[in-house]
Amino acid sequence: MRQSKKPRVIIVGAGFSGIFAARELAGGPCDVLIIDRNNAHTFLPLLYQVATAAVESEHIAAPVRGVIRAMGRKAANLDFLMAEVRSVDFAQRELLAEGQDGEELRLPYDYLLLAPGSVTNTFGVPGADEHAFSLKNLEEAVRLRNHILRSFEAAAWTADADARLNRLCFVVVGGGPTGVELAGAMAELMTGALKRDFPRLGLNRPCVSLLEAGDGLLPGFPQNLRDYARTKLTAMGVDVRLGAQVSRVGAQGAELKDGGVIHAATVVWTAGVKGEPLAVRLGLPQAPNGQLLARPTLQSLEHEAVFLAGDICRAEHEGRPLPMFAPPAIQEGRHAAQNILRLLRGEQPRPFKYFDKGMMATIGKRAAVARMGGLTLKGLPAWLLWLAVHLAYLIGFRNRLFVLANWAVDYFLSERVVRLISRRNPLE
Repeated sequence: MRQSKKPRVIIVGAGFSGIFAARELAGGPCDVLIIDRNNAHTFLPLLYQVATAAVESEHIAAPVRGVIRAMGRKAANLDFLMAEVRSVDFAQRELLAEGQDGEELRLPYDYLLLAPGSVTNTFGVPGADEHAFSLKNLEEAVRLRNHILRSFEAAAWTADADARLNRLCFVVVGGGPTGVELAGAMAELMTGALKRDFPRLGLNRPCVSLLEAGDGLLPGFPQNLRDYARTKLTAMGVDVRLGAQVSRVGAQGAELKDGGVIHAATVVWTAGVKGEPLAVRLGLPQAPNGQLLARPTLQSLEHEAVFLAGDICRAEHEGRPLPMFAPPAIQEGRHAAQNILRLLRGEQPRPFKYFDKGMMATIGKRAAVARMGGLTLKGLPAWLLWLAVHLAYLIGFRNRLFVLANWAVDYFLSERVVRLISRRNPLE
C-alpha cells in the first residue's frame, strides 16, 4: 500500500532508459516505481554472446531490486513491481497492469516515463515470424544457443550428406552491429570449440551467410570501417552478401528477392526492430516503425506528464531519427528524469540534445571497428576499446568478473565455456 504523499513517478521498463532514469531520480523529492514484466535488467549488447556460448545468460543480467540496493541509501525512494502493463488511463493518470497472480492493478502517477523497449521487426516478410530466430531477450538467446548446439548433435549422426550440411548452415539476416557481431561469433564458434567437439564432421570452414539488403555492412559507420568489417568477416569464412533482400523464410532456408535461395536449417533475423506492442495499445501518435512521437523535451505530444525514452521514443539528432541502440536510450532516460525533476521544482523542461559518443562493433577475436567523433579505430585497438566499454556498462561487479573470465578463456584457449543445452528455457 502506498502511504507517502510525495509525487509519484512510474517508470515502465527496466532497460537502459529505465535504470538510468531511476538513478537520476534516486534521492529526489518523489517516489519512484519501476515496472517491468521481468525482474532483471538485461545487458542487451551481449545477447549474441549468450547465443554463441561465450557467456552465461545469468552473467549479463542483474535483478532490478539488486540494482536498486546497490545505489545505497539515496535509493530509499525507489521501488520495483514485477507486472505486465496493459494500458494507461491518461485522463485519470492511472496505469493499468496485471500482477503476478493475475490481479488487475490500478497505479496512480503524477509523472509517467514510458521506456518498455522494442521487439524484432520482420517487415512482414512471409515466414520470418514463424521460422526465423530473433535475438531481443535472454530467453531468445538461450533458445538460439540450444538450437545451434542441437543442430551439431543431430548432424553428427545424420548419414545423408545434404541433410547434414543443411543442419550445419546458418543464415543471419541484417548487416547492422548485431548481425555482424553474431555472424563473426558463430564463425569462430564453428571453427573453434565445435570443430574440436565434433571431429568427425570435418569442419574446415564455417557455413555462415550474412545477408544485408543495403549496399554495405554497418550503416552509419565510416566507409573504411564498413569495408574492413566485410573484409574481416570474409576472411573468417562468412559468406557476406550485399543487396540481398529476403523475400521469404522457410524451414529450410531463405529465399531472396532476386530468386536466389540459401539452404540452411537456421535463419536468425537481426534486420530491424520496432517499438514495443504496448505503444499500439496506448493510442498515442506513432511513427511508421511503432515508435511514439515526442516533443523535443521527450514529453508525449498529447500529455505533458508523460515522458518517452529509449527504443519506444522517436527522438532525432541532426534531423535524423536516433538509432535504437543503448547509448541514445541511456541519454534519453537520464534527460527525461532530469526534466521530471525540473517540473517538480517548478522549472521548465529542456529540449533533449544527443551527444554522439560514437559507435562500435566487434567482428571477432582481436577485430572490431569504432568511431569516436572524427577518430576511427579498427582491429586490435578498437577491440580493446570495445571490451572496456562493454565491461564498464555491464551492471554488477560479479557479472563483470565472470564475463571477463569467460572472455579470457575464449581468447587464450579458443574455448566457449557455455556449450550446454538448457532445458529450462520456457520457449522450448
